[in-house]
Amino acid sequence: WESTFDVPKGREREFGELVGNGVYEGGFAGLRSFLSSGKSPAAQVGAVEGKGIVARSFGGPEVLELRNIDAGEVKEGQVLLRQTAIGVNYIDIYIRKGEYRMIEPPAPLGMEAAGVVVETRSTRFAAGDRVAYASPAPGSYVTMRVMDEKDLVLVPDYVSDEQAAALMLKGMTAEYLLHRTHRVKPGDTVLVHAAAGGVGLFLCQWAKALGARVLGTVSSPEKADLAAANGCDSPIITRDYRFAQEVRSKTNGRGADVIYDGLGRAAAAENFAALAPRGHWVQYGQASGAHDKVFPLGEKSATLSSPVLFHYAADHLQEMAGRTFAALRDGILKVETRHRYPLASAAQAHRDLEARRTIGPLLLIP
Repeated sequence: WESTFDVPKGREREFGELVGNGVYEGGFAGLRSFLSSGKSPAAQVGAVEGKGIVARSFGGPEVLELRNIDAGEVKEGQVLLRQTAIGVNYIDIYIRKGEYRMIEPPAPLGMEAAGVVVETRSTRFAAGDRVAYASPAPGSYVTMRVMDEKDLVLVPDYVSDEQAAALMLKGMTAEYLLHRTHRVKPGDTVLVHAAAGGVGLFLCQWAKALGARVLGTVSSPEKADLAAANGCDSPIITRDYRFAQEVRSKTNGRGADVIYDGLGRAAAAENFAALAPRGHWVQYGQASGAHDKVFPLGEKSATLSSPVLFHYAADHLQEMAGRTFAALRDGILKVETRHRYPLASAAQAHRDLEARRTIGPLLLIP
């Protein structure tokens, strides 16, 4: 096809991406016509209509629907991505329900994805580059997206697109929780909730590599086996948020030095009871709702933190992503994607995640 369309030397990769991956809506006949106009094919891409998932109102998974979307115009310092893999996270559910009023309906969803640059007005990225992101602005549940260059990282050759989409938000969350919010050291006792979940597995793997003793809560024997295979020394099976007594019994009554809590309100009292003196309770999510009471932290000289990934990534994105990718390369982190859904099936992905039917990361594939 290169000879057929007389592709300019040095631009073969760009044209290959546009045609071979279906980005150029006109197909081969349209490309031939467009080439004859002497314009850049990238200029045509911005006019191509993509597909995306939006929440037409706040509510359950049924409010999600697939719509045509305008990919938007690429401005200075931006690139247009053809997305190849999209991460699904619990924050997407908070936004869909209206618990996080980050945007009003019809609301785009999704915070992380990987893809290929097809048009660029950036000095950092070229057409054909593989990139990934975890963005504070929802909108990753799409086939194509315009992104600011400052929010993107290059994906190393040893990381697949699906691994990158699974790692950006969840892997970097593990990075900042273990290395920044609370610097885990050898001998620490760590309690990880949802230890077989997307973030939970990475926390278990990485905390174990740092020399910690890792306890984790899970909801089934199957998830307990998976957590144990990924660095969790003592999985605790519970579906009713009762775990403090078992944590204390496994630590000779002392409790956990640090608790990584993505559960929120339903587990709050048990978390306080399971916390060691001078312990650190890190609430980075609230799957069961926000805390509705104040705990007497002074009784244990304890610390309660509510960190947010994007407050760390705003200043340290490249460093955080680099350390996360390196942990994958070095075998510290392992990415197994058991749950892959077509983009149009985003509602089912949400149902499965909320019902605890999933293990590890969830991906939407455009």
